Amino acid sequence: MMIKPFSANVPQQVLDDLKLRLSLTRWPDEILGSNWNYGTDLSYMKELVSYWQDTFDWRKVENEINAYPNFIADIDGHQVHFMHIKGKGKHSVPLIITHGWPGSFLEMMKLIPLLTTNPNYSFDLVIPSIPGFGFSGKAVHPGCNSEFIADLWHQLMTTLGYKNYGAQGGDIGAGISSWLSLKYPSNIIGLHLNYISGSYKAYLKDGEQLTDEVVAFQQTGADWSAKEGAYIHMQITKPLTAAYGLNDSPAGLCAWIIEKFNGWSDNNGHIENAFTKDELLANVTLYWITQTIHSSMRIYNENSKKPLVFGKDDFIKVPVGFIKFPKELPTPPRAYVEKSFNIRHWAPMPAGGHFAASEQPGLLADDIIDFFSKLNEKQL
Repeated sequence: MMIKPFSANVPQQVLDDLKLRLSLTRWPDEILGSNWNYGTDLSYMKELVSYWQDTFDWRKVENEINAYPNFIADIDGHQVHFMHIKGKGKHSVPLIITHGWPGSFLEMMKLIPLLTTNPNYSFDLVIPSIPGFGFSGKAVHPGCNSEFIADLWHQLMTTLGYKNYGAQGGDIGAGISSWLSLKYPSNIIGLHLNYISGSYKAYLKDGEQLTDEVVAFQQTGADWSAKEGAYIHMQITKPLTAAYGLNDSPAGLCAWIIEKFNGWSDNNGHIENAFTKDELLANVTLYWITQTIHSSMRIYNENSKKPLVFGKDDFIKVPVGFIKFPKELPTPPRAYVEKSFNIRHWAPMPAGGHFAASEQPGLLADDIIDFFSKLNEKQL
């Protein structure tokens, strides 16, 4: 495996082109007073795009990225971008943290000082970008699903010298981390999740019925999907069609992504209670400059062909910790999760939503430390 240093440095002409396109945005009409009810709120989008055009500074984001060690690894022909920050503590646990959609590795940057600087217990953090996201290369052949990516992650960690390591993830990153723990139990010291993969199904014995609690959860999930899940169906079935518009219009791309940050976060009715404009636009700009909206959406199609469905002999044996944020997407009951995951730690939180590392980095970091520090760790 070839690993080379990387630094973010987008050509100025790309940023100039972005500003020109923003200035030429053709705005849709709206139902008066509809706010976010039909999708991304028009008045907020105009405010955000104006800020993007006149105030937002991508070079500042680049400086923040480049303040940490970044690399590109060639793993079986796949170009994988990752950050690698070694902990400063006497005892430092290797931990790979994986993002989801429509987020990116940028979400995890608030966790870096919280997890690497504790003098007594810290982590060696590996924060990769999923293939087709951010600065990682795009998979142009079928089959790049969460299970496949878990294999790439294992190769990366072992090449970095970490025979035993922990895994953490939310959203798609939770699915990748779950596959990693299912396939490489002798290497994973612990699995920490803030989401359960939406495709998750436990194995049921012949004649075994779902409990009322699980049936109620499934109904909640179906109701959520009917109201909020159109994007999933589109991204599973025809992602390329939408990508023509999203890859060509920065305002369109922004609206597609920002709707999720508004709808899935614990923001008490205003998105900027959870994120600053700069945080929102750093993530959207990353998708824009790397032209990864289509390649990122494609993983929904790939994962639909390989869902996280547990067979008779499948069980994640490694210790599992779960942190439950109140505004997260529908989460299965603990008893149903325990059919497939060795839950040792289940922690309800007082605040936070789907983008936990960005919304509540302190709560998430404290829980990661709490979970891993209590494990009987293998020799690292």
